Formats: sequence, C-alpha cells, structure tokens
Amino acid sequence: MNWRTKTLDQILATAEEKALHRSLGGFQLMMLGVGAIIGTGIFVLTAEAAQKAGPGMMVSFIIAGSVCAVTALCYAELASMVPVSGSAYTYSYAVLGEIVAWLVGWALILEYAVAASAVSVGWSNYFVGSVERFFNLDFPDLFSKGPHVGGIMNVPAAVIALAVTGLLILGTRESARVNAVLVSIKVVALTVFCILAVPVINGANFEPFSPNGFLGEISGMGIAGAAASIFFAYVGFDAVSTAAEETRDPQRNVPFGLIGSLAICTIFYVLVAAGAIGSIGAQPIFNPDTGLAYEPGTRELADACMNTHNAEQLACSGEPLALVMDAIGYKTISGLISLAAFLALPSVILMMLFGQTRIFFVMARDKLLPFNELLTRIHPKYHTPHVVTIITGLAVTVFASFFPVGVLADISNSGTLFAFMAVALGVLILRVKDPDRPRPFRTPIVWVMAPLALAGCAFLFFSLPFRTQLTFFGWAAIGLVIYFLYGYRNSPVGREVARQANK
Repeated sequence: MNWRTKTLDQILATAEEKALHRSLGGFQLMMLGVGAIIGTGIFVLTAEAAQKAGPGMMVSFIIAGSVCAVTALCYAELASMVPVSGSAYTYSYAVLGEIVAWLVGWALILEYAVAASAVSVGWSNYFVGSVERFFNLDFPDLFSKGPHVGGIMNVPAAVIALAVTGLLILGTRESARVNAVLVSIKVVALTVFCILAVPVINGANFEPFSPNGFLGEISGMGIAGAAASIFFAYVGFDAVSTAAEETRDPQRNVPFGLIGSLAICTIFYVLVAAGAIGSIGAQPIFNPDTGLAYEPGTRELADACMNTHNAEQLACSGEPLALVMDAIGYKTISGLISLAAFLALPSVILMMLFGQTRIFFVMARDKLLPFNELLTRIHPKYHTPHVVTIITGLAVTVFASFFPVGVLADISNSGTLFAFMAVALGVLILRVKDPDRPRPFRTPIVWVMAPLALAGCAFLFFSLPFRTQLTFFGWAAIGLVIYFLYGYRNSPVGREVARQANK
C-alpha cells in the first residue's frame, strides 16, 4: 500500500483542477535558473571552500558541477514529460510511489527553505560590508550576526527574507521581471571580477594544493567535503522544473532553461575560483594545538579570524570576492562587487522561496498535508499561492536570523542530494516501466548518465559533515510521522486503492 503510485495521466489531470497561470518563456526560465544558481555559493561559500580544501577547491567545483550536469539531464527528461509544478516530488509520485514521493517532497522543503535562509545570511554579509564601506559606519555585530559568533540576531537577513516573500506574493511574472534585472547585475559583476583577477594569477598561490587531503581528517573537510558544500553553488537549476506549470511550451522551454542555466554558471564558477585562488591564495586557517584546519561555522574559527594575521585571509571573509578585488588594488571595484552582490543575491532568495512554495502547494493539492484547502488557496488578484508563501517566508526568516550560512548550506544540500537521487532512479525505472511514452527530451546514454548521477549524489551526501547527515535523517523521520498520521489516511490515491480492493 505504501508503494501506491499516481499515474502521469492522473498527475496532469490533477494539475488542471487547480492550475497555475502559464506566463514564462524560455529565456525567462533560463534567467530564473541563472538567478537561482549564481549567488551565495560563489559570492560567499568560496570562503568556506577555501577553509575546507584550500586551492583544491578547484577540484571541488569540478566534482560538484559534474554531478549536477548528469543530474540536470535526468531532470530535463522528466520535466519535459510531466510539465507541472512539484519537481522531483511529482516525478517520484509517478514512478517510485507515494511514500518515496512524500520523503522527496519533505526533503525539497528542507532544500529550498534552508537554502533561502542561507542566501539571506550571505546577502547580509555583503549588505553590512556595503553600508560600512560607503557610509563609513560600524554596523553592530550584535544585530548582524547569529549567536554562533556572539551576535543576537541577524536583522538584515530577516528583513531581506520578508521583503522577498512580499514580492513573491505579488506574482510570478512580476517576480521574473525583477529577477532578470538582478541576474544581469550578477553576471556583469562576475565578468568584471574574472577580467581583473585572472590576469594576475600566481601559480605559487596554488601550493600546497590540497592541505587537508581529499577526504580530510575531520568529517566534512578536504576536497570531498568542500565539493559537498560547494554543491550549494550549483543548486537552483532544479528550481526551473518547479516552474513548469507556469511555463509556455514547457516541453521545449524547461530543458532549455535547465541545461542552459547550468552551462552558463559552470563557466563562471571555474573562472572565478581560479581568479580568487591564484590572485591572493586560499589556504585554510589551522588550529596550532592540533595541526588541523578549523571547521567552518564554528566559534573557534570565528575567534581565529579575529587575529590580525588571519583577518585578511580568504577563508575568514564574509565577502570573499570583494576581498580579492581589494587585495589586488581595485578598491573601487571591490566596493562595486560588494554592492552588486548586495543588489543581486535577493534573486536567489526569490527562486529558493519560489521553489519551496510550489512544492508545498503541490503536496497540499495532493491532500498529503493538513489544512490542504487553506494551503492551496490562490490569491484572487495576484494569482499566486499566497498562504504557503507567507508560511514559508516566516520560517525562512527565523532560520536566517539565527544560524550560520555554512551550516544552513550543508543542511540544504542534504535534502537536495536525496531528491536528486530519486530523480536519477526515476528516469531509469520509467524507461523500463513506460518506454513508449513520448519524451520531448531524452537523457543521452541514460544507462550511463543516471547511474553516474546516483553515485555522485550518494558520494557527496556522505561527504557532508556527520551532524548534517544526522539532521537530514531526523528531518526525514519527522516527515514520516506526519505522513502516517495524516497523508497516508487522506490521500485520494490511497482511498482509490482501498476502494478497488474492497470491490
């Protein structure tokens, strides 16, 4: 009974009952993807990757990007076949069964909500830096940092999370227009960074290349641990598939948006990482007592970064790209990079919140969540799922106010990787189970690509810090309790199965 599935035809029919308005074209969808991908991962988490892997984070970027590339091909096939909201949750419902779909949807809630919180914290770093740089003010740490580094509450992070929530309520098309402007700012900023940083690369700054080794002596460290963290820099392309139901000609435009946005971002990441490492170096900060690198997001590293000798290291910066520009003599450009990140990172928060609310909406539409009638309400004027948007926005605000960016990113990655594994497995099962169904986009050499995606995601999941893995399994356990107390009993699919069994 737990493995009951919802056919693709049923999914498409359900979507028509409470359909969202189709207003997005192919270019808008690709820009939404670029907007979701380029953000905290490259603007902020470059510092965390430096602490975990040193210059070896170049390999981390390649590993994470490769896993995302093969996964994107799997996503594109399923998204073109099932052009409705819900992303991996919807696909899993059709292929792997309701209980797996629930776990995937529950994991996606973790991915998007916590990711939006992480980006809000990253934005706060650049906001505070811009305020202090341009207005010569000292923004109090008590109200710009979480308790993990001696603050009380990250007020800027909370404010931006609430502001983006308000924008999303106004409408998908309006959000996409704002997003296109913000994406342009990010692309220009990263282009300028590459033009100035790449020519001054010094090969000596890449030595030692892997100071913490490949796996690291501490869980979540080394090149593998950095790849698991920097994976966050690529997450977002899957948010494109959550917009399938609001896209014109989704069979063509969704694969275009998925693959196009990932290709653009990968090129930028490799150039930016090389420029940052080669121009000023990227060695970790070590604990002199143990000889091991401090773990990112800890009070110990924060205290070590207060040391004058460490303060200007890449691993200690909340604004790593601005720091690079400043260090190589482009102080004005440094300020502009910081300003660009401050202006543009809200587009990532927007897309993370967008993805979260659409997953929430579809799970409620399938009657797997309590208060589903309330959660599936669509605003009469703005035509958006405003109730789930408000609930999500408030939750994101709380996480952004009190938790460090690196910890939030890792937790988000755990949910993402689980969902990605379900997508890769679903493609293979559907090729066997329903080989004749039309596939506007087909994953090339699928029996190679999908297993590579599965193995790559599993490797990155178990390269995350052990505490992050435990957090994910705890979240999954909570989800199962909710499912069996409510969703299992109220699912229309389950009731239909029971009705057929009692005939």
